[in-house]
Amino acid sequence: MKRAGMMVMALAFSLLLAPLARAGTVQDLMKGYQAAGAGEFSAARGETMWNAVHDTKDGPMSCNTCHTTNLKNPGKHVVTGKVIDPMAPSANPQRLTDAKFMEKWFKRNCKETLNRECTPQEKGDFLAFLIGQ
Repeated sequence: MKRAGMMVMALAFSLLLAPLARAGTVQDLMKGYQAAGAGEFSAARGETMWNAVHDTKDGPMSCNTCHTTNLKNPGKHVVTGKVIDPMAPSANPQRLTDAKFMEKWFKRNCKETLNRECTPQEKGDFLAFLIGQ
């Protein structure tokens, strides 16, 4: 019983620290983007970019084409049909916890949707938007 109680406390403690770990990772990335020339970040600009429709090789597409407009819901890749876990950190605690993965995600998805890589400003704006979800 004592061991089970300690395990529950350890789990609760790790869940409390998860947002802090995520914030450090995201904040470090955002500082790096600003060091690369980005200005102040805007969740409103991030949301506008999230919903903007672009012409792609697969037709008109926006971020919400695959990820949905409600970031707490799972999405589905429009081409492959693969289910995508919710983007909102509040619905998916694993989201925004791995800087290397986030950079890979930006590179792949910006090229797929915008037909180019995102700028440091755009990445920071996207993250500002996602953090609030």
